[in-house]
Amino acid sequence: MGMLNYAATISLDGYVANSNADFQWAAPSDEVLAHHLQRMHQVTTQILGRRVYGLMKHWSTVCEQAAHSTAATEFAQRWVAIDKIVVSNTLSKVDFSANGSRLVRELTLSDIRHMVARSHGVTQIFGPTTAAEALRTGMVDRLELFIVPVMLGQGRRALPEGAYRKMKLTQQQVFDDGTVFLQYDRT
Repeated sequence: MGMLNYAATISLDGYVANSNADFQWAAPSDEVLAHHLQRMHQVTTQILGRRVYGLMKHWSTVCEQAAHSTAATEFAQRWVAIDKIVVSNTLSKVDFSANGSRLVRELTLSDIRHMVARSHGVTQIFGPTTAAEALRTGMVDRLELFIVPVMLGQGRRALPEGAYRKMKLTQQQVFDDGTVFLQYDRT
């Protein structure tokens, strides 16, 4: 049986995107990217909402470009290899063809439970809208939060209202650029 993680890069005031749905403020340093790469070795499947997919599909082209750091190239190779489930009722197709990767119109809690149960690794869910019900119902085993030292003032919240759960801090790290990684496990 696998584990369900919710990962998010968030502002100090709790947003994953500003009011214009812009994520550019969250671009990771090489040091933060190396940490992402380390934790990605356990991830077998990623569940992505439409907006997060739009941001992350950039990584499918990094392998072909020589201008990126070794950490960026390694992260891109790992991301391309992971099965991806993109949840969207507005997209007509997705731009990757990895085995096991697909577009779905709807993903129920039962679908997620089934994916996690047959996984031999970590199923990671991205996107606050996509993860909202799993967070509210306590299905998420681990939160992995990268807190970037910027305040956005408004935008898309990282955690949904009504998601009450006691969590235990199990890992923390401060990076040179001021980003803080916090890992919380379900108690």
